[in-house]
Amino acid sequence: MNNKNNKQNKYKKICCPKCNNQNYKKDGFRGTQNRGKIQRYKCKKCSYRFVKDDGFFRMRNHPKKITLCLDLFYKGISTREIQTHLQAFYPHNAHNSNIYRWIIKYSKMISKYTDKLKLKVGREIQMDEMEYKTKGKKSWFIDSIDTKTKFIVSSEFVKKREQEELKKVLTNIKTKTKKQVEIITTDGLTAYRNLVKKTYGYSNKLGKYKIIHNVVNASQGEGFNHPIERLHNSIRHRTKTFRGFGSLESANSIMKGYVIFYNFIRKHQAIKKCPYEIATDIKLEKPNKWLELIRLSS
Repeated sequence: MNNKNNKQNKYKKICCPKCNNQNYKKDGFRGTQNRGKIQRYKCKKCSYRFVKDDGFFRMRNHPKKITLCLDLFYKGISTREIQTHLQAFYPHNAHNSNIYRWIIKYSKMISKYTDKLKLKVGREIQMDEMEYKTKGKKSWFIDSIDTKTKFIVSSEFVKKREQEELKKVLTNIKTKTKKQVEIITTDGLTAYRNLVKKTYGYSNKLGKYKIIHNVVNASQGEGFNHPIERLHNSIRHRTKTFRGFGSLESANSIMKGYVIFYNFIRKHQAIKKCPYEIATDIKLEKPNKWLELIRLSS
């Protein structure tokens, strides 16, 4: 398929939300206060009039304003500081609570799309955990990174870092990477013991486990590996200003958003490009990658 066809098929086809018919015609515009004119369509089968859901359906703010807030937040600006900025340039509906809701909504929306992407990774995945506070209690961000592409493959924000939680991340790594990974590197946490090999299984044909579990014991002075440590430094730099998370669900959404920022928005210094450019086949052609990702996800 040529590039032109790829571009045409990049987003979902327009169809009638009432009868799913794709035979329609343009039918004027819907006027909005803050988003300007929005193209309206009319179904030729049931005569239903509708507008295309591009990820901002029923939103009262312009997509550029919403994606600006997402970008500023994941670059380290608090929601209250973003509110101050918006009040100078976009005064309508610029409260920090709205900004927070946009972050939660679109982080969830985009991650549902990006979590299903086929990945091209190297032979080693590094996995580790970071401790946080949720409502004053311990919680954990469990994450994993491909050492070749620097792509965050799987992550979860959870209450505990026991076998059940670790297995969920491991299973997701296995599902996303298929047979590409040969080595899983972790620290010496006892919950990992036998869990990695059990998750990947044993090959009777080869007479060995399908994965090599590389254990690095930092307590013994071995030191952990650089890719995931650099990732954690980046995450700590962004989250050090947080006073703690309000709930496990919102924490998971916010951290999913950071994973999107790390994989698709922010250029990695080591590879001089965004990790998705090496690890996936998708092409983001415009400077506003948040906007493209939302439209791909809608």
